[in-house]
Amino acid sequence: MYTTKNLFDLEHTIARKYLENYEYPWEALPEIKNFIRELIEKLDRNEYTEYKKDVWVHKSATIAPTADVNGPAIIGPKSEIRHCAYIRGNAIIGEGCVIGNSCEVKNAVIFDKSQVPHFNYVGDSILGFHAHMGAGSIVSNLKSDGKNVTIRVGDVKIPTNLRKFGAIIGDNVEVGCNSVLNPGTIVGKNSNIYPLARVRGLVPERSIYKDEDNIVEKK
Repeated sequence: MYTTKNLFDLEHTIARKYLENYEYPWEALPEIKNFIRELIEKLDRNEYTEYKKDVWVHKSATIAPTADVNGPAIIGPKSEIRHCAYIRGNAIIGEGCVIGNSCEVKNAVIFDKSQVPHFNYVGDSILGFHAHMGAGSIVSNLKSDGKNVTIRVGDVKIPTNLRKFGAIIGDNVEVGCNSVLNPGTIVGKNSNIYPLARVRGLVPERSIYKDEDNIVEKK
């Protein structure tokens, strides 16, 4: 349920060959930076231009003058980096994506057609195809005690050996406004998170998450 192949259709990311190497998607997080540097060398220079050092942008993408984009990073075709967006580095932004006003992204893979449009933070995370972060929704990537993140699946805790790990959000997931995804959250594909929710652990695919004790199957 929480393997890479069950959460994502890898046809919808330029990181396909990279993610295929990992059974569990969080295992890919530590090496995103190195992978991007390798991928930059293979980009078609007729389609991508170097926006600034280690930042390569498809010619059909747009970056607002007020946005701050740092490398290594790749911005895919027809994507929009909007007013005051902040990409801190180690980011792959896919095709047709939106990184919007006052949003911050770092060490993340954003699949095609995903939207992070309004006052969001996404760090040390992977967002699947056509995932959407509602306004003000946040991915928390560091535990308050600073210890390594574990994933809760029922009564089982899965160690990740990662101090910083935000969320793995499957394809076609809708995250409601002003919700918080706690470190190590995994949301199965085609699921919805209610606004103002506090999410921890595994949310099964095709679910509606209202709160920890109220998760229902989508009909």
